[in-house]
Amino acid sequence: MAQLFAIAASQAGPAHSFMLGEALLAAAARLGHELKLRVVSSFGTQEGFSPEELAGAQAVILAADAGSGIDRSALPADRLLEVAPEAVFRDPAQVVQQALARLGMAAAPAAQAAAKPLRIVAITSCPTGVAHTFMAAEALEQGAKALGHRIHVETQGSVGAQNALSAEAIAEADLVLIAADTQVDRARFAGKRLYSASTKAAIHDAAALIGKAQAEAAPWQAASATAAAPAGAQKAAASGPYKHLMTGVSFMLPFVVAGGLLIALAFALGGIYVYDDAHQGTVGWSLFQVGAKAAFALMVPALAGYIAFSIADRPGIAPGMVGGMLAGTVGAGFLGGIAAGFIAGYAVKWLNQWIRLPRGLEGLKPVLLLPLLGSAIVGLLMLMVIGQPVAAAMTALTEFLKGMQSSSAVLLGIVLGAMMAADMGGPINKAAYVFSTSLIASGVATPMAAAMAAGMVPPLGIALACRLFASRFSAEEREASKAAAVLGLAFITEGAIPYVARDPLRVIPACVLGAATAGALSMWRGVALQAPHGGVFVLAIPNAVNHVLLYGAAIVAGTVVTALALGLFKKKIAA
Repeated sequence: MAQLFAIAASQAGPAHSFMLGEALLAAAARLGHELKLRVVSSFGTQEGFSPEELAGAQAVILAADAGSGIDRSALPADRLLEVAPEAVFRDPAQVVQQALARLGMAAAPAAQAAAKPLRIVAITSCPTGVAHTFMAAEALEQGAKALGHRIHVETQGSVGAQNALSAEAIAEADLVLIAADTQVDRARFAGKRLYSASTKAAIHDAAALIGKAQAEAAPWQAASATAAAPAGAQKAAASGPYKHLMTGVSFMLPFVVAGGLLIALAFALGGIYVYDDAHQGTVGWSLFQVGAKAAFALMVPALAGYIAFSIADRPGIAPGMVGGMLAGTVGAGFLGGIAAGFIAGYAVKWLNQWIRLPRGLEGLKPVLLLPLLGSAIVGLLMLMVIGQPVAAAMTALTEFLKGMQSSSAVLLGIVLGAMMAADMGGPINKAAYVFSTSLIASGVATPMAAAMAAGMVPPLGIALACRLFASRFSAEEREASKAAAVLGLAFITEGAIPYVARDPLRVIPACVLGAATAGALSMWRGVALQAPHGGVFVLAIPNAVNHVLLYGAAIVAGTVVTALALGLFKKKIAA
């Protein structure tokens, strides 16, 4: 075991200095070495070692900006490794390995034994199946490669499973790793060592996640999911309601997208009253029926059914969809669908644990008893207990939103916009997104326009700032801004994540300001959007958005505000 010392100092602020130190501490621990840390910031110097200890250090890592003012005269020049903060944030383990290499060492023997090459199979999935799904997959592949492991990642994105795991790959795997924010079917992994985490954990530090999975994974038993769940899965279950809701949303979105765009096309072909009987039999009238009476009608049942699926697995789907259909019948809308999904899911889960049958009759539970009893419970509750109160709440919410005057509408736009940019695709972002998408079927499409405009602003604003204020960004960041701009145009807010990771205290406030501006302007002008995804590419579809030019102006204004704020907040990078 090597005795390493590190000094962390960042001109970006005290938070950055402490984050640098924590990253180095964690990387050294994973490699089996001890590291003593000194943090230098505007709060002063937090001593982690004495001058005498420093003099006897085997290796010293100095993670500091060029102008941080660290006195190097007391540091052992022959054992000193100087790195920029960006290098530590990018790969702290590599920095520690570089320091060890100067000693002619690698990982400690215990770490080397633990680093025996593994055959890993993984699945990544996020609610929309767009950015986080593939960013997590790429991070896992890079993390496994850095650790010397073999990995096969299946992505369960918006177009279905890609790079699907074969039965042979699963059979040969030493470890199963699921990085998902939605429910993933685990039946095929019965008996394998499995670990579950979020996509965010994989994106943030895939190497650390793989190491944790290797240490904490436990055999998965499909027949008894709760009892056999590994530590990571149990931890994820603690925040289960959010994950269950996101699973329902991920299955609901295709119905909302298809229905909204079909209705927009119907209006384009037959006018705003295309649904009247006078147009019956025309293409426009038919498209409206498909969009409004079929796709939108299935939206709430899909939401409820897959919330229940996330909670109780396949036996929960039928009761959840039945409850969702009844929610639509009584006018409870998406609020009723959410309630029905959770009631059905937990009811079926409880019934599955409570009902005990002889082994020969166990097969009746998933196909007969659980769907029957679950559907009866949720159906009776929706019709006799909670349906009408939830319907009244949904009606009040819809009328309130429709009757919003300019000032209150602007306030809602500011709130939605700020939430969309607060965590770049995280829980706060998704809460605003789910609220907005769910209202489309109720005829309230202005929040969706505000949410999508705000979600496009962070990567677009960063890309513009890289052009206007090039001295504030590294060459690597300026080059990556081209991809960020494309992601922003496609309404993939996660394109801003790499910039947020490097400088969160400056980038997040700038993004929130611009996104709030775009959301406020969109709501102020009453812009309504029928499609919950697609970015600028849906604007070419007739009637997908009612005020195209005003909407474009809101997005441009938000982008400019973010870019100017970044120019003001960020400091020039030393050449």
